[in-house]
Formats: sequence, C-alpha cells, structure tokens
Amino acid sequence: MNNYKVGVVGFRGYSGAELVRLLTRHPHVDPILLEHRQDSDHGPQPTRAQQPASRPCTPEAVKAESLALVFLATPAGVSLELAPQMLRAGAKVIDLSGAFRLRNAGAYSHWYKETHTAPELLKEAVYGLPEFCRDGIAEARLISNPGCYPTAANLAIQPLIAGGVIDRSAGIVCDGKSGVSGAGRKPSLKTSFCEVTDNFSAYSILDHRHVPEILMVSGIEESELSFTAHLIPIDRGILETIYFRARSLSSADELLEIYQRRYQNEPFVRLYPLGGMPDIRTVDRTNFCDIGVKLDASTGRAVVVSAIDNLVKGAAGQAVQNMNLALGFEETEGLL
Repeated sequence: MNNYKVGVVGFRGYSGAELVRLLTRHPHVDPILLEHRQDSDHGPQPTRAQQPASRPCTPEAVKAESLALVFLATPAGVSLELAPQMLRAGAKVIDLSGAFRLRNAGAYSHWYKETHTAPELLKEAVYGLPEFCRDGIAEARLISNPGCYPTAANLAIQPLIAGGVIDRSAGIVCDGKSGVSGAGRKPSLKTSFCEVTDNFSAYSILDHRHVPEILMVSGIEESELSFTAHLIPIDRGILETIYFRARSLSSADELLEIYQRRYQNEPFVRLYPLGGMPDIRTVDRTNFCDIGVKLDASTGRAVVVSAIDNLVKGAAGQAVQNMNLALGFEETEGLL
C-alpha cells in the first residue's frame, strides 16, 4: 500500500502535537507540517528525530505536495478560514475545532457567540464520532472531529436513550472532569499553575459549548440534560460521571448488557465488569473509551462512568481513527 501525504496545521498546540506523534508512527501516511501565521511565533517544535517536512499552509502547497488530507488542529476561527481553502485545493479536511460540529449557523452563533463564516459547509460536514457515524465518515470530504466532553458523554448516554431505559422526565446529570490540556496551549490566568494546582473548579455552567453535541448525537433535549464541566489539576484525561433514573431494568446485568450489545464489535470501547469502574489512568495516551455501570434496581438510581484521554480519543486519536476511515485503512491502524 502506497503512503499518503497528510498535512497538520496547528502542530504546536497540544492536540496538534499529539497528532504528529501518532502520525509519525502510522505505517501508511507521511505527515507534512503546515505553517500557519499563528503557528510561527510560539510553541515547541516536534523533536528532531520525529521532525516531518514543513511547508507553508497554502492551497498551492497542498496541491504541490498532493496532500490527500489536512488536519486542522486550530481554533474555530482559523478553521473557518482554512477549511474552504484546503477543500478547494483537493484535500479532505478533518477539523478538530468546533467550527463544523453543529448543523446550522444559528446554533453555532448561539453556543459559540460568533458568526459562522462558512455556513454552506455545514450542510456537508460529517460529525466524526466513528461508533455512530462510520458510514458517513468514509465518504466525507469534510469531517468534524467531536469535542472531548461529548465523546465521553455520547458513548455513555446514546445507547441508553436508544434502548429506552432512561426515565427522561427525571433528567440526566453529566458531571465532567478534565485535565488542563483540554483548555488548549494558549496561556491564560485560569489555566496558570497557581490557579490550577491544589484546586478544583467548575466552569461554563449550563452554557458549555459542547452541550449541543451531546443533545444532537444522543437525541435528547436541552431541558433533559444538566452538564457541568470541572477543571482538575492534572495535565490530561476526562472522567464523566452520569446519573439518571432507570426504568424497565431489574438488574445491573441488564444495564451492562445494553452496552455489550452496542459495542461488541467496537475496537475502542472497553466495558468494565460489574463491580469495576474506569479511571483516567487506565486510558492515558490511548484511544479507548472505558465505561463502567452501577444500578440500584430497588430505587432505579443508576450511574455510568466514562473515561477517555482528552488529547487522544477526545482529539488527535479520534482524528486518526477518522482518517483511517476516510482513506480506506484499517480503523485501528496506528492506534493500537
């Protein structure tokens, strides 16, 4: 199999650097670093031993290098600028920002508080959560990589909604905790050492921009979900504890069986046996989502715990998983 050339924009950010790490060990692609103007003045270079070739981030460079695909590990505003250019140059695009995750420009403006400047692309962008969108990803020209919090939440919640076992009138509570790298590499007071260390804080309460992705994929209404994000003093990882009232379930075995049926052929979802629960350490630097369940059948109280590495399954690893589907490789290539 011949190698494809793929470009990486934003390679100095946390997700972009993780992409470079994964792509340099992938057997069927050669990564090309694409220098965007906002990349040039800060951030680490990949180590010399892993240094891929570098080119300017222009349509001309994409054509000259015959890039099959370009990753945009950039802020949403930069992705809105670059995605149309990369597509016109003939490359597929996997965007790691929120620029193309929602279905219409109005929803984007509501949640991101910005005007969407490429609304015509929202019609063709495919949401890149492979466990639910695999067929569309394989044929897509523009793939929108999911947010890290929604990845962990939807893999836990959607099978239960599909199975009709949640009492939706009682609501669903999703309590998410993330390491500091989820905020990106750009310096800010909120993510500085003195603010984060020995601390634990909630943020974006009731209006987190990842909420609409959970609603969209799991098929629930905003009034049914209470999502709160928390910043914890670790560098990477997400753990979400999801609380709901179950119906039509008489045992925890039945709850676990729903996941076993849904994910029996999914290589990156791991289920814990009853009595066990995932933690952040078990998914560190992997593309796995680990899920554990608990049910008190007498009261209907149920808890599901979902854990991922926010930089891998929540960003770069999932982007490589999407690339594998888009370019016709084995889905697990370069990730196991």
